[in-house]
Amino acid sequence: MTRERVLITGGAAGIGAACAERCEADSFEAVVIDQVGNGLIADISDAELTAKALDQALAGGPITRLINNVGVVVPADAAEQSLEELELAWSLNVRCAMQCMQALLPGMQSAGFGRIVNMSSRAALGKELRTAYSATKAALIGITRVWALELGRHGITANAVGPGPIRTELFERANPPDSPRTRAIIENVPVKRVGTPEDIAHAVSYFLDARSGFVTGQMLYVCGGMTVGVAGV
Repeated sequence: MTRERVLITGGAAGIGAACAERCEADSFEAVVIDQVGNGLIADISDAELTAKALDQALAGGPITRLINNVGVVVPADAAEQSLEELELAWSLNVRCAMQCMQALLPGMQSAGFGRIVNMSSRAALGKELRTAYSATKAALIGITRVWALELGRHGITANAVGPGPIRTELFERANPPDSPRTRAIIENVPVKRVGTPEDIAHAVSYFLDARSGFVTGQMLYVCGGMTVGVAGV
């Protein structure tokens, strides 16, 4: 029996890899696009290379589930954040998400079904040294809401997940374990631990489920309670 397919950008490591593993466990076929790994290899910070990778992915047939996971963190003080860093963050974190959605959309519309999950971040609420990152992750929340309104009539849902501190290579590179700032982050997590990629994959799995069709346009923070009292009710 042919398995339903899920496209995952940046699925070779960290949260993306955990999502790919969970998709396989949920009986989906995970189609991964990343710069490394065993999936489709492409530098998706480039729009043309992204288009070629999407053509390759869709050569195997329509894909009705999408996890826009790829992202980049470029830490810098607001006065020092470069335009080049902002452009890179925008291209990977936002442009790529829209390009993937548009490529998969015809197949979703034809099937009358689709599930889109955008990987935002708790940093969308504001975080020091994250001008470019926070801006792009906040943009994904707005995009999610618009897609929910526009695509719902086609049986397509769009939701976002906002990870808090998750123990990935990306997180540890931006937040060294021995840094006082990192220790302060952990101390401020109500459940007193850093999250795992599997914590995020579990939330994503819910949004991808065919039974989640009455949930759309939502932002789910998976952050150990850090957003309590910060995010709106």
